[in-house]
Amino acid sequence: MKLPLADLPLGQSARITSIDCERHLSRRLMEMGLLPGTPVRVVRVAPLGDPIELRVRNYALSLRRAEAANIAVSSEETA
Repeated sequence: MKLPLADLPLGQSARITSIDCERHLSRRLMEMGLLPGTPVRVVRVAPLGDPIELRVRNYALSLRRAEAANIAVSSEETA
C-alpha cells in the first residue's frame, strides 16, 4: 500500500518507493539519504504537526510536511 510519507503514522516504518517533486527539491532530498528503497521511520511530530522527525540510515532528519508529501512510501508490513 503506497502512501505519502507525510501520512505515515507515528512510530511506523516504511520503505521509500519514489520521490515526485521538482528536480532541485528531489535532488536535495536524495542528498540527505532519502533514496528509493531506503527504510524510514517516523520518530516524532511537532506539536502543531510540522515538521516531522524521521529516522533514516541511523540518523535523525526533520522534514516539513509539504516536502514529505512528495515522497511515496510502502508500508514495511506489506513490502
